Amino acid sequence: MALPKDHWAHVDAASLPHLVSEIIPGPKSEDLNRRGMAHMIGYSSQVKLFPVAFERGHGVTLTDVDGNTYIDFSSGIYVTTLGHCHPKVSEAVARAAHTLMNCHDFNTPVKVELLEKLAEIQPWDLTGMQLYDSGTTAVEAGLRVCRAATGRHEFISCYMDFHGKSGHAVSLGRMNESNGPGRSQGFYLVPRPDPYRPMFTTADGAIDTDAYLSFYADYIDVATTGQVAAFVLEPVQGWAGSIFPPDDFFPKLRAFCDERGILLMADEVLTSMGRTGTYFCMEHWGVAPDVVTVGKGFGNGFPVTAMLVSEKHKEAIERISASTSYGGNPMACAAALASIEAMEEEGLLEHALELGEVMLARMREIKAAHPIVGDVRGRGCLLGIELVKDRATKEPFEEAGRAVYRRAFEKGVAWVPAWHILRMSPPIVMTEEVALKGLDIIEEAIDEVEGEMC
Repeated sequence: MALPKDHWAHVDAASLPHLVSEIIPGPKSEDLNRRGMAHMIGYSSQVKLFPVAFERGHGVTLTDVDGNTYIDFSSGIYVTTLGHCHPKVSEAVARAAHTLMNCHDFNTPVKVELLEKLAEIQPWDLTGMQLYDSGTTAVEAGLRVCRAATGRHEFISCYMDFHGKSGHAVSLGRMNESNGPGRSQGFYLVPRPDPYRPMFTTADGAIDTDAYLSFYADYIDVATTGQVAAFVLEPVQGWAGSIFPPDDFFPKLRAFCDERGILLMADEVLTSMGRTGTYFCMEHWGVAPDVVTVGKGFGNGFPVTAMLVSEKHKEAIERISASTSYGGNPMACAAALASIEAMEEEGLLEHALELGEVMLARMREIKAAHPIVGDVRGRGCLLGIELVKDRATKEPFEEAGRAVYRRAFEKGVAWVPAWHILRMSPPIVMTEEVALKGLDIIEEAIDEVEGEMC
């Protein structure tokens, strides 16, 4: 459904982007980054590749300190799903900040309303809940619940999934020298189906989901002690480049886990709360997880996350010392509740799905016109373009990925890099006209880089 012209976030696509600096990043951005980087270490690749300094945001736009206004294709980092400074959310947080900021884990009216709303919007029986202030914390709590519920201690996760930056959350993902000497004991990684880069295929070249499940069975038998508490996955891989599994994967994995008494934990910190056009991404496949984590867009920028546990296993929450200092504070609950209510009132789930279809159709046109585009994919407002040196070999084109990212940013699109994969996560309040304008700019950048590097 198209958003009305009087929608609070509506902006004339013809006015975007609005760039006023002779050079971007401009002088004020350069000065702020020089001052900030004199103290803060460890900026993301986004900042390192294109160090602008932002001053304000409104709806689907970001404006830097030099006065340049960009089309936002990043939503922070999948966070401001409803757009920057959604008035309903901002007002709810302000009211809470003037009323009560923290009372540990005592109940408050807004907290109870949020818990009841979470119970209402889900299609499952995830009746055990806890509220946190970061995705990593929610994931760590989910792991402890899985261990408490099963009496087992091992976990299986997947290549290139990302689950957080603390000890056990790190052990669920790809390891490197910065993560320490190695993975924590009892954590194992397996491949997951990637339709564009399948590891297992049938005789006709189609992805063979059953072969992955067969591999999992063998792997559990020979690589683990047989004490697997849970299979932990992102429904869609975000950090790895918006990689969607084949539609038969999660139903088959659910049956696989049930046969072996293994819990299925869906890390929906990135994919939940409207990003793919549903409250929970797992709804697309009709699969009920045992444990779910939500975050990022949950509070539309305010740090609030949650862990939800099925009725069958919810009592395990009592055994993990689940409370936190900041989780469930009134400001966080107000932000999350207002965000859900805004999605309901504005019909944003339906809009996100329709917007995703329009963007994906345009992305397919870009692929057809540019040999370095190997694959395009997405659902709702979670999308990706994969750049390759050769479509036959699918060799990643990382230099082009970095160059296209910078070039499009210079032209007025703020977005997310991932090596050779261009990630897009626009706010779900974006109009089709603005989204298509952003994709036009991205195609311009691809065309220029393709001409220079190929």
